[in-house]
Amino acid sequence: MQRIPICLVNASRPGFFHKSLITRSTSIASPYRHAEALSPRHLLKLYAQLSKSRLSLLVVLTAMSGVALSPLHATVPTLLSTAIGTALCSASANTLNQLQEIPFDAQMARTRMRPLVRRAITPLHAAGFALVTGVSGPLILWTMVNPATAVLGAANIALYAGLYTWMKRKTIYNTWVGSVVGALPPLMGWTACGGQLFLSPSYPAHLFLPPFLSSIPVDPSLIDNALAPLAFFMLLFSWQFPHFNGLAHLVRASYAQAGYQMLAVLSPHKNSLVALRHAILLIPICSVLIPLSGLTTWTFALTSLIPNAICTHAAWQFWRIGGEKEARLVFRHSLWYLPVMMALMMLHKQGVDWAQWLGLRDEQKLEIEVEIA
Repeated sequence: MQRIPICLVNASRPGFFHKSLITRSTSIASPYRHAEALSPRHLLKLYAQLSKSRLSLLVVLTAMSGVALSPLHATVPTLLSTAIGTALCSASANTLNQLQEIPFDAQMARTRMRPLVRRAITPLHAAGFALVTGVSGPLILWTMVNPATAVLGAANIALYAGLYTWMKRKTIYNTWVGSVVGALPPLMGWTACGGQLFLSPSYPAHLFLPPFLSSIPVDPSLIDNALAPLAFFMLLFSWQFPHFNGLAHLVRASYAQAGYQMLAVLSPHKNSLVALRHAILLIPICSVLIPLSGLTTWTFALTSLIPNAICTHAAWQFWRIGGEKEARLVFRHSLWYLPVMMALMMLHKQGVDWAQWLGLRDEQKLEIEVEIA
C-alpha cells in the first residue's frame, strides 16, 4: 500500500485560502460586529438623524412664522424658548416614530440607512434621547413661554409618535392626521405671543373682527384676530397634501413593500385628486381667509394668486396625467411654495409700514400727513 504524504499547513502562517476561509466563517458565525465609538461629534450626528433635522428645522421655522405675523409683542427670551422647545418636541416625536418603525424602515431603500436600522445606536439609547427631549421640550415651553404652547407641543408628540405612526399601517387617513400635526407649529408661535385659540369672556369677538365687520372701530395694527389661528392652521394643513402626495407617488413601491396604507399605493388617481383639491383650496385660504383674519392686507389676496396658480396647474397636470414627472413637479413646487407665501405674508403684514421701517420715509412727515388727512 502506497503512502501518500499529507501536507501540513503551518499554523503560524496560514495560506491565503485558509486565511480567507477562517475570516469568512468567523464573520458568518459571529453575531457581533465592530461599531464606531460614539464620540461627541458622532453622537450629535446620530441625534440629528434621529430628530430628522431638516424636518425639525421646518417645524421651528413654521412656529416662528406664527410669532413673526402676530401683532402682539414677543420678547427675545420668548422667541428663543419657543424655538428651542419646539425643536425638542419635534426631536422627541421623530425619534419615537423611528423606534416603532425599525423593521419597516429596514424594508425601504430611502429609510434603511437610518441610525436604528443600521444599528449605529441602540434602541435603549434612542429611547433615552426621546424621553429627555420629550420632557424638556414641553417643560421649557411651560415655564418660559406659557401653558397653552406647552400643551400644543406635547400634543404634537402624542399625535405624531402615537396616533399617526399607528395609523400608517391601518388606514389611508393617517395622512390627514399627519397634516394636523404639521399644522400645529404655527399655532404654537401664535400662542407664544399671547394669542388665544378660542374666544372667551376675556377675549371677546368684537376685538378680533376687521374694522369693516365690527361695530366698534379697531386699529388694524392692534387686531388679534380670532380667525388668525384658523388661517394659520388651514394654510399648513392644505399645503401638506400636494407636498406629501407628490412625494408618496414617487416612493409608492417602497410604501407597498413595507405594508403602509397610503393612498398613493391603494389608489394613485385618488392620491393625485386629493393633492389637486387642496391645491385649489389654498386659493381661497390665501385670497380670502388670511386677509379677512387681519394677518395681512388685502394686497396679499392678489400677490398670492401667482404662486397658487403655478402650484394648482402642476397639481392639475398630476391629476390628469398621473406620471412620476408630474408628481415630482408638484413636490418641487411645494418646497418653494411655503417660504414664498410666508415671505409675502410678512411683506403685506397688517399695520407694518416697510418704507418707514427701512428708513425710507420720515416718521414726522408721516404724522403730518396723517393729521392733514
